[in-house]
Amino acid sequence: MIFAEKPKKIRVMLTTFRDGLQSSFGGKVRLQDFLPAMELSAQAGIHHFEFGGGARFQAPLFYLGENPFDCMREMRKAVGPDVDLQILTRSVSGVTLTTQSPEGLALQAKLMAAAGTTWDRNFDYMNDVENLAKTGQPIVDAGMHHQLAIALMGLPFHSDVVHTPEFYIDIGKRALESGVHIDSICLKDASGTTDPTTVYHTAVGLRKIMPPEMPLWMHTHDTASTAVSCYQAAIHGGCDGVDVSIRPMASGTVQPDGRSLVHALKGSGYELDMDDSKFPEIEALLEEGMKDYEFNPTTTTADARVLGFPMPGGAIGPNVHMMVKAGILDKYGEVLSEFPVVVEAGGAFTSVTPGSQQYWLQAFNNILYGRWEKIEAGFGKAVLGYFGKTPLPPDPEVVKKASEQLKLEPFDGDPLEAAPKNIEPAKKALQDNDLPVTEENIFLVLACMVPGKKIETNEGIRLLKGKGRIDVPLKKKEEPAPPPAPAPPAPVSPAPVFTGPVTTRIQVQEGATTRNFSVTVEPVGEGAAAPNPGTGTAPAPAAAPATEAPAGGNLVLSTFAGQVEVVDILKKVGDTVQEGDVVAAVEAMKAKHDIRSKFSGTVKAIHVEIGDDIDSTRPIMTIA
Repeated sequence: MIFAEKPKKIRVMLTTFRDGLQSSFGGKVRLQDFLPAMELSAQAGIHHFEFGGGARFQAPLFYLGENPFDCMREMRKAVGPDVDLQILTRSVSGVTLTTQSPEGLALQAKLMAAAGTTWDRNFDYMNDVENLAKTGQPIVDAGMHHQLAIALMGLPFHSDVVHTPEFYIDIGKRALESGVHIDSICLKDASGTTDPTTVYHTAVGLRKIMPPEMPLWMHTHDTASTAVSCYQAAIHGGCDGVDVSIRPMASGTVQPDGRSLVHALKGSGYELDMDDSKFPEIEALLEEGMKDYEFNPTTTTADARVLGFPMPGGAIGPNVHMMVKAGILDKYGEVLSEFPVVVEAGGAFTSVTPGSQQYWLQAFNNILYGRWEKIEAGFGKAVLGYFGKTPLPPDPEVVKKASEQLKLEPFDGDPLEAAPKNIEPAKKALQDNDLPVTEENIFLVLACMVPGKKIETNEGIRLLKGKGRIDVPLKKKEEPAPPPAPAPPAPVSPAPVFTGPVTTRIQVQEGATTRNFSVTVEPVGEGAAAPNPGTGTAPAPAAAPATEAPAGGNLVLSTFAGQVEVVDILKKVGDTVQEGDVVAAVEAMKAKHDIRSKFSGTVKAIHVEIGDDIDSTRPIMTIA
């Protein structure tokens, strides 16, 4: 048990309206469906919320047709001017999945502060202190509270060198000595895989070297059902603040429900600075707003297997939803089993965005294409050094394959200086599409720019043109039962089916005269269709199935059964194709996948456009 030497109030940040939405639904929740509950939470005395950044910057933009800055402004309006609103940023990646230039990060900080942000929690998945210092400075310059995060993770293999208390304390020490202003430090365990003992000793060690007035925070997920015990360990070790949530976006892949921690701290002398008696009202409003959403058991249920595949709750949710959409959820278990391999080979960088996505996609590629046969671009750039220095040296053979496949040399320079300068290209894209060139619009476009991705599929451009993609994980509505079918008509004797000449005799009676005739009947035209028994009429030709090619041609189809987006078409009508050639590319799991032709010939027709959603029944092109 833990007991305070003297009563201590522990500060609370409520994550329901950012991490809760992300870990449960990949952030794909419409503002109108949770804003009333957020407003009530502020009225009930919650004075510190997480409200933006992470996937809650990308999800409105990518899937909801909502401007994330508009969402942030509306949330600020709902909670009032005195509440602290916090975003989550990813060091050299900011709120994106790729590295950003210093100019891009400075613009990001300026816009976030203008949209109502007061705190910025900034982490680096490599735990690269130089990255943390350089990307923390724009936060300070924008006037926000700079919370530097040390990323924690339980390894799926043994190491005495990294992800130990000594490893984390050293990061904190070097960060404090870096010269950048730090307002608070957070221990951020995105996967919920760090053991309580490591958490305790890390907190104790950091508390010894931190200024006494500087708050120490703890963040974890309840995926392995250990969040409350880790919070107790952190608090006992000297942490001043923790993150909690509220059902139905709590526990499982999210933070624990605040009521659980209140209960765990009873009688200990520690007390949370919130009134959990108001939680039932907030929960009821959340359940009302979320009643049409489909909660996936994978994201709402604790799963101790995460200890072997340190995957953040905020990444499990989006990836499960994407696997369901792409029709490949049956691969989930295999991908998880590959995790220890990619973590160790990658150099043990922390499994938090974008590292979690890089681990996930590389494990996915290993299962789909064979181990290391297709190096995922992000994972490859990570082991090559383009995101910073990995905690352990990556596997040399994997580094070699990454260099060969991505056609990049290993890099030991400054990731920020090597990042693409996307402000001017974003301006040009806006001008080319007759869109207003404002700082906010520039950032919306550059935040969606990925190397090799066509501007036609840029989510920022789509949103600003009113063509944002809508993909909300709602329950499937039951179709009304059809009216009962009318009773079938009385059976009709089938007409004879003629396949050749038939001769019959007919007797005709005319008054007292009887005449006998011999009649021969032949089908009209050789090979004429037989009449349909029961109607006497020829049957209509059957509609061709979606996967049936025109005469003399073969169809090229997606390799994914579910919905994926066409992101490139590499051939045009009239081009010659050899079997095995890459003819198109689709995006699944936020990654680009080549579509290869199974046939040789000439492209006869293109059936899709870049940006179309397709599945394995809709043809991409015909090759004759």
